[in-house]
Amino acid sequence: MDAPAAQEDGLPPAQRRRAVLAVMLVLAQAVLLAAQVNVALPGIARDLAADPAATVWIVNAYQLAVVATMLPFAALGDRIGHRRVFLAGTAAFGLASAACALAPSLPLLIAARFVQGLGGAATMSVQPALLRFSYPHAQLGRAIGNTAMVVAISTAVGPSAAAALLAVADWPWMFLVNLPLALLGLALGAPALPRDAATRSAADGRFDALAALLNAAAFGLVFVGLYALAARPVLGVVALCGGLAAGAALVRRESGAPAPLLPLDLLRVPAIGLAVAASVCNFAGQMTAFVALPFLLQHDLGRDQVETGLLITPWAVAVALVAPLAGRLSDRFSTATLCAIGGALTATGLALLAALPHAAGTAGFVALLALAGLGFGLFQTPNNRAMLGAAPRARSGGAGGLQGTARLSGQTLGSTVVGLTFLAVPQAAPATALALGACFALAGGAVSLGRRLRADRPVG
Repeated sequence: MDAPAAQEDGLPPAQRRRAVLAVMLVLAQAVLLAAQVNVALPGIARDLAADPAATVWIVNAYQLAVVATMLPFAALGDRIGHRRVFLAGTAAFGLASAACALAPSLPLLIAARFVQGLGGAATMSVQPALLRFSYPHAQLGRAIGNTAMVVAISTAVGPSAAAALLAVADWPWMFLVNLPLALLGLALGAPALPRDAATRSAADGRFDALAALLNAAAFGLVFVGLYALAARPVLGVVALCGGLAAGAALVRRESGAPAPLLPLDLLRVPAIGLAVAASVCNFAGQMTAFVALPFLLQHDLGRDQVETGLLITPWAVAVALVAPLAGRLSDRFSTATLCAIGGALTATGLALLAALPHAAGTAGFVALLALAGLGFGLFQTPNNRAMLGAAPRARSGGAGGLQGTARLSGQTLGSTVVGLTFLAVPQAAPATALALGACFALAGGAVSLGRRLRADRPVG
């Protein structure tokens, strides 16, 4: 029997708990797996007799699928219902997990990971909209804060969980355990998730397949181009030019559309456009730090891999601790101010890590990294609230897609900057990359200040 339709101001408390549990479970399994896969790459290369360098595409295929299809799935959710897209994505993620576990060769594993990325993109693109329809509007910041906490905890425990699992089982089990988790998510979510039929009036329910293809080409080619730029510059430039051309064609096609797949209408809302720009900056700073820190710790400070994992953990722990508080604060105070403070704290922590890595010592390093993580948690939740809360309810899927696309775009930019830094200044690359990460975070905080208080308030 169908679950009751979502109320204007959230679901009944009992149904809301079940719906949120389903969303958080599916989100946690995707984040956990993303944090675990890197640990298993050497074992996968050995068992499949594959080139270790080629196994990187086990990670890249997933990311490529997500970044290329996040916005199309968000638009699809606005048209046919976010619940349907979420449940279909959860099923695809679980089935692809089983295919990954059974893959007999690297190409088939990469293909299964791409399909798994499609499932992940479907669930992540509509997850913010489902939370918006599940919680009362006055508790939206709390909901986003709890989401950030789940992501941070999953990120923090992912590598350790992978190491523990691989100590007693082979790598296929790392994928196989996601199948029962996906089934549990479906069992919880199918009867409880909100049915948001009121949002399906966008563009009379029609889905623009050509726009979706142009979007996939634009984001996919830019993704490939940025990753290829350092090692194969000609291929990188060609892919980037192709991506930009597809993006220009997409913008021309979408201009004037009432509910475009590429949410140009939402980007014109000051609160949303500035929040997207700030998000790209801060996630670029985060990824710059995450890629550069292992090199700083192992090459410059002489730490081993185990110590490196432990010393990087304080960032995620700080985010997990501060995110729920930041969510509650964002329900009461200006998100622009909170984001500016968070960006400044992250920038301070990264700048000091870049300037004083040798003098800081272990305690000082942990304290500075925790400071950066605290600032990131203080920024992330209010910024996401501003982005989602300022969108009309009928465009909640588009706002959620923007949120995920901004995150992925920033992370791709950050990792690319580190790669270019290693080419430009190889002897001082980690410290230079951290300094650039601080600049990204500071820019994100400054962009947040450009929002006026009225832009923090919802328009629909």
